[in-house]
Amino acid sequence: MIEIDHHVDIVAWSAMARIVVSRTMEVPRQRVWENIADLSSHTEWMRDAERIVFTSERRSGVGTRMEVKTVVGPFRTIDIMEVVGWEEGTSIEVVHRGMVTGRGRLSATGADGETLVIWDEDLTFPWWLGGALTAWLARPIMARIWEANLERLEASLSSP
Repeated sequence: MIEIDHHVDIVAWSAMARIVVSRTMEVPRQRVWENIADLSSHTEWMRDAERIVFTSERRSGVGTRMEVKTVVGPFRTIDIMEVVGWEEGTSIEVVHRGMVTGRGRLSATGADGETLVIWDEDLTFPWWLGGALTAWLARPIMARIWEANLERLEASLSSP
């Protein structure tokens, strides 16, 4: 007789999705940084960011606040974000305070015309949006979307 254990460890399930993608670009770091630092241009290369509306007077640096209309397949939300870290020439860190909460960091490092861009996010999904299950499903979907976003960013920087 085979005995099957139906026990599920709920503690192991987290409503937080850790998503990290990276891309090495054959583009000088300064050029990559200029495009990353231009927050209003993110809709040009981020397929999931449909519209950005700044809600602060600042358009760059710590304290910049914005509402980003985010579209992933049939799902739409307004992502309320605030820049909480800004290392000029290197990285931008944001806090998400909308329906999905969390923290993200976009960084660019490198030399000699080659730049490593790392997109690192911790997103937490509320229980009423599926919590841990949604986090588990979101990881590979968001990773693919963000990898494609970085590919589009590189393509836009590589063209004359």
